[in-house]
Amino acid sequence: MSTKEEMRVFTKDDVKPGTFDGTTIAIIGFGSQGRSHARNLRDSGLDVIIGARRGGPSEAKAEADGFRVLPPDQAAKEAQLIAITAPDMQHESIFQNDVLPNLKDGDTVLFAHGFSVLYGRVKPPKNVDVVMVAPKGPGDLVRREYEKGRGVPCLFAVYQDASRKASDRALAYADGIGGTAAAIFETTFRDETETDLFGEQAVLCGGVTELVKMGFETLTEAGYAPELAYYECLHELKLIVDLLHEGGIAKMHEFISETAAYGDLVSGPRVVNETSREAMRAVLKDIQDGTFAREWILENQAGKARYDQLMHQDLDHEMEEVGQKLRSRMSWLQPGANNADK
Repeated sequence: MSTKEEMRVFTKDDVKPGTFDGTTIAIIGFGSQGRSHARNLRDSGLDVIIGARRGGPSEAKAEADGFRVLPPDQAAKEAQLIAITAPDMQHESIFQNDVLPNLKDGDTVLFAHGFSVLYGRVKPPKNVDVVMVAPKGPGDLVRREYEKGRGVPCLFAVYQDASRKASDRALAYADGIGGTAAAIFETTFRDETETDLFGEQAVLCGGVTELVKMGFETLTEAGYAPELAYYECLHELKLIVDLLHEGGIAKMHEFISETAAYGDLVSGPRVVNETSREAMRAVLKDIQDGTFAREWILENQAGKARYDQLMHQDLDHEMEEVGQKLRSRMSWLQPGANNADK
């Protein structure tokens, strides 16, 4: 049971009007999050430019969206807030080569994830604000919800407050991308990064995919058809996740059968148990003491050979081949299917 106090919800009322008056915001990293941030901020009436390499795909995409695009170093020089939304392993190079030489007293450097700052890959000077705004959803959802007049909850954190206005700037940025239409919570770079990494590794990605693969393998090894194993262990997972997402465990139990509920209650702890919890604690320890970060940084520096090998093993699983064939018969999963009724 958690002993921490409930986190405060920040809303539109907490955003100081005029925080970004006269401020140019540069987005460096025009992927899923960066593009959504940029479009939402612009539609919120803010001055946004894009930092992208000449001739690259991001430059073309940003120009097609109607943005003024500059090389990353020029964008950083012109802006007063520089948001680095590129992948984590690119942060060090972008910061050292493009951002750091062009920072001015009182500028703000913003990240969408705390990894590179927490683990020392980026070391900002003392004369700038360093903040984080992390939407709790993928970039396309951040954009879609904004367009509907709604928003995705955001986390914000202040790592360094040189101007004494860092918190105001982080809140105004979160508001600009639509966060205040939902809720904004204050955290720290450490807590955001460590919980994010743990969730990905132990539950959302690593935990779920291993559970699904083991379930599939258990059924096929026992002689059941791979198609049946796929439907029961992967395909129907979406039904349960949707219920959990919409209303927690209570809604799941409300909409599944009593047989399924009883099986959940008596068999779930047989599969995910104290042994699993100890493994989770070991994963969390590696995150907290920096072991995982060091391994991942070294893996990138060495060319990602182990990463590529493990990825190949994952994608070469029998379940992937079976799933590809079965999904080809699910018309609602085909490209453009969701637009058919619009």
